[in-house]
Amino acid sequence: MGNKTVQLRSRDWFGKNDRWGMAHRAWLRAEGFSSQVFEGKPVIGICNSWSELNNCNAHLRQVADAVKRGVWEAGGFPLEFPTISLGEMLMKPTTMLFRNLMAMDVEECIRAYPLDGVVLLCGCDKTTPAQLMGAASADIPALMVPGGPMLRGIWRGTEVGSGTDIRRFWEEVRAGRMTEEEWCEVESCVSRSAGHCTVMGTASTMASVAEALGMTLTGAALIPAVDARRYAQAEESGRRIVGIVNEDLRPSRIMTAEALENSIRALMAIGGSTNAIVHLVAIAGRLGLDLPLEKFDEISRTTPVIADVKPSGKYLMEDLFNAGGLPAVMKEIAPLLRSRALTATGKTRGENVARAGCFNRQVVRTLDQPLKPEGGLAILRGNLAPDGAVVKQSAASPQLLKHRGRAVVFENNEDLINRVDDPDLKVDESSVLVLKNAGPKGAPGMPEWGHLPIPAKLLKAGVKDMVRLSDARISGTSFGTLIVHVSPEAATGGLLAVVREGDEIELDVHARRLELCVPDAEIKQRQAAWRAPAPHYTRGYGKLFLDHILQSHEGCDFDFLRGKNGSDPLKRFRNPGL
Repeated sequence: MGNKTVQLRSRDWFGKNDRWGMAHRAWLRAEGFSSQVFEGKPVIGICNSWSELNNCNAHLRQVADAVKRGVWEAGGFPLEFPTISLGEMLMKPTTMLFRNLMAMDVEECIRAYPLDGVVLLCGCDKTTPAQLMGAASADIPALMVPGGPMLRGIWRGTEVGSGTDIRRFWEEVRAGRMTEEEWCEVESCVSRSAGHCTVMGTASTMASVAEALGMTLTGAALIPAVDARRYAQAEESGRRIVGIVNEDLRPSRIMTAEALENSIRALMAIGGSTNAIVHLVAIAGRLGLDLPLEKFDEISRTTPVIADVKPSGKYLMEDLFNAGGLPAVMKEIAPLLRSRALTATGKTRGENVARAGCFNRQVVRTLDQPLKPEGGLAILRGNLAPDGAVVKQSAASPQLLKHRGRAVVFENNEDLINRVDDPDLKVDESSVLVLKNAGPKGAPGMPEWGHLPIPAKLLKAGVKDMVRLSDARISGTSFGTLIVHVSPEAATGGLLAVVREGDEIELDVHARRLELCVPDAEIKQRQAAWRAPAPHYTRGYGKLFLDHILQSHEGCDFDFLRGKNGSDPLKRFRNPGL
């Protein structure tokens, strides 16, 4: 039963003996519930991003059933509701175009319905940050249950990581070193179950970030999607959310500045996705907290990579889970954490990992013998990126981290596709491939186009990596020396917009520098002649997106959604009409 000391929101719908209370109860009794469900039980919403168009989340109906068991066991009343689901593989041009739409969907559903608490069921890349953003804005007690990674792929006896190894094999196909028959074999075995990518892509990263933030139960992030322990953990989460409601433990008490710092430490230690930077800045913005890019770089300088997982290392998510999961990582970096930060378990970060163990030191290294001496991500500055750019240094080629080369420029993604494999393309392995107009407004939506393909003639010559630069994003599964999130983007007149073929670009990751080596006078002439491209949309959600989207260093949220949560509709609409 609900804790009598907590004023349940749902009682404003179901607890009154007037016309409105009767009507609210009657409409739910139409679903076959008895009158007992209205006797002071906290109503727990189960926010489900299940969809058959989203393989990563295709098992979440079963996860929801497990959560419901736990809620009933703890004396709550579970009610499942759907939201938009963002499937990375099938949505065009990118799920990032719709992350804010999903966040709004989640926020408004939580706020508008008679919910005392909510369990967030996520999986694919953008579903996790969208739900965290929505929950932060609504600020009603919440707990997240990640969907978990799919089973590892195995091809001809070799383990295959979805995303990362597909990219590697595709380069072999383009270079003529892999046959069509072999390519078809990989297709049949690389994705073996529901669940998200099996490497430290954005989905695994954001699940880990959610756990590090304190918004999941301990150890929830990396349980494989089809493992029975995933459903047992979901049931336990259902029980725990009732306790969270009784304790009035809201997201704003969990996702604090200290928790954000812990999540960045974890991000750096696992060699996580570049996308996490955009998402964490957006989440912080919803909480009314400032999270500058400098904070990420400061933490990266003092946090080594200790998780040996693809694409920064060689193992897969199942290996990391079996080695102890995120708790093993957090226990190892405990001296660097804000150990007193409160979590959804009701305990502190330090208490949650105090008894964690590591069961495979090949997968989770020690602080004094890390995989990489610095964190996985680095923030670059310079005239080409005055508001910042990002590189996953842990997955880059060491010899290219300091480099100067001549630009080979593609004005947009269509230009890239049409010309990159042209045998007459003037390019060599020292060139810097540059893609423009792939940012939040330019693409639109900032798609994962930043993993520019190496020209086929260079692949055939044995070139494995090049410096590649854009205002786009990359998948967390990507690898190579990829400079992304250049801000401001080309479509808004950032310096990237006026880079020309043959310009020299200098990169120095250790010094955190990214420079266009062109005289200032020439740059000013080019900028004066630049004209903004025509907008991609003139109506609907697309126009709303273009009118209000912030730049990548600001989290790509809508400008009108930043700041603390909005008002609860109960204050204004206590007796809505039928």
